[in-house]
Amino acid sequence: MLHDGVNVVVHLAPVPVVARVATLTPLLRPDPARPSGREVALAGALAAAGAAVVPPSDLLPPGPHVHDGLTLTFWTRVEVLPRTPTPAEVATALAGLHEVLAGLPVTGRPLDTPLDDLAVFSERAGAWGVEPAVRARTAEQVEVLRPRLSGRVQVLHGDAHPGNLLATPDGWRWADLEDTCAGPPEWDLACLQLTSRLDGRAALDAAGGPSDAELAPWLELRRLHARAWTSVVRAGHTSGSADSR
Repeated sequence: MLHDGVNVVVHLAPVPVVARVATLTPLLRPDPARPSGREVALAGALAAAGAAVVPPSDLLPPGPHVHDGLTLTFWTRVEVLPRTPTPAEVATALAGLHEVLAGLPVTGRPLDTPLDDLAVFSERAGAWGVEPAVRARTAEQVEVLRPRLSGRVQVLHGDAHPGNLLATPDGWRWADLEDTCAGPPEWDLACLQLTSRLDGRAALDAAGGPSDAELAPWLELRRLHARAWTSVVRAGHTSGSADSR
């Protein structure tokens, strides 16, 4: 097993194929095949365009597949080196990815991934013990933020933090595209700024990125989204699941 989180990631040794199984995902995404399908399609398009991403498997149909009620996809296994990127390296990698993403056709509503996740959280998180006041406050905060989340729209990674940037013998590669959506690039920049894995502000400064004041609505949306997924992980542990994000 390579990772045990909201998704379980398993190397299907000895073949160079990795299976990614959505486990806790359905708590916020009732149809997990939708984000999995978007992830496979985007990764395939990016790989075809020469972007530095982990590509879907070419040995098995990448999916998404549904087996025993679980949604899974298949990916090409890459050798991952024990190295973490510097702020400048993440900034350079994200700029390169955004350059390719900007040339892809836009589909879906802007920021539909985080906004839809938060709508489901507000409606359903009571089932795993989130207080009604917390859910109502989250819904109110999202509505206040909506008018401030405008800007140039392009395809985004959706979860662009250093944990999803892998060191390989061929260089840095982006992975974990299941949060992809269309929207202003500021959403990906907010994801990077708020990472706990390195100095996100330094990464944005290295790229000449916007100030925290300019990113304010996207930073707040990112905090709300992260808290929703933290509740999902907590619910998974409480229910006896072995999974965590």
